[in-house]
Amino acid sequence: MSRRWYPQSNFYLSLHVGYPNAAGRISGSKQNLGGDIFLQGNCVTIGCIPITNEGIKEVYWLAVLARTAGQQRIPIQIFPTRLTGSGSDQLATIQRNELDLISLWMNLRQGFGYLEQHHRPPAVHVDRGGRYVFTGE
Repeated sequence: MSRRWYPQSNFYLSLHVGYPNAAGRISGSKQNLGGDIFLQGNCVTIGCIPITNEGIKEVYWLAVLARTAGQQRIPIQIFPTRLTGSGSDQLATIQRNELDLISLWMNLRQGFGYLEQHHRPPAVHVDRGGRYVFTGE
């Protein structure tokens, strides 16, 4: 998840999210993929992922514990909503003309389903077309 940690963030605490990832580099806009995305507290977003101060404190502390235990990379799964039938349907209705987004969300729904069923994140790989492939190992 994070290459950069900010215990003195303007947004309480923040962790850098590795973006663009392999999928974004393959299937995203070739002109400007963006970057410098952070998971941050203070419920404020300027193109980042806002959560409460209590939420970022818990995530930050767990990340510190993982890194202290020797874990070099901390995977993070970010979903636009709970990708259940109704959540997916609502996204598709709101963005009905954005076929690329709907395709991405349907792809992410597979990983969300694995997480919900097994209560642990799947292994994630990216195929040549930029689609996520979720497996148990």
